[in-house]
Amino acid sequence: MSVLDKKAIEEIIPHRDPFMLLDEVTELEPGKRVVAKKHLKEDETWFKGHFPGHPIQPGVLTMEMLAQAGAVCVLSMPEFKGRIAVFAGIDKARFHKPAGPGDTLTLEVEILKLRSSIGVGKAIATVDGNKVAVGEITFAISKAE
Repeated sequence: MSVLDKKAIEEIIPHRDPFMLLDEVTELEPGKRVVAKKHLKEDETWFKGHFPGHPIQPGVLTMEMLAQAGAVCVLSMPEFKGRIAVFAGIDKARFHKPAGPGDTLTLEVEILKLRSSIGVGKAIATVDGNKVAVGEITFAISKAE
């Protein structure tokens, strides 16, 4: 069951197609934790070239999906409404298992630190409970211009 559908997500973060990479948010504790989903469809543009005949979800896009989920978590806090969150770093990133068309990525981010406009989140992407990617994402919150 969705807590936020795609339209509600777009009210929190500025991403739009073709770079809105979340389908739904299933759990949300603003400023603390989020769980989102991305249903990987065969017609995702990146599968055409990564790799023809053997489509694999690009790791960097999985990290972007995790970052977007983390942005929903932080920007849903009233004090950050209308702002944007941008990458400031990715640490301890590891890719465990490939994902592909037909898989649903579960994207979980726990906010570890949040001081003024800088934060760090522990990020884990899974498919059917199996780790696909993990990392720590550092982000900066700024005004949308």
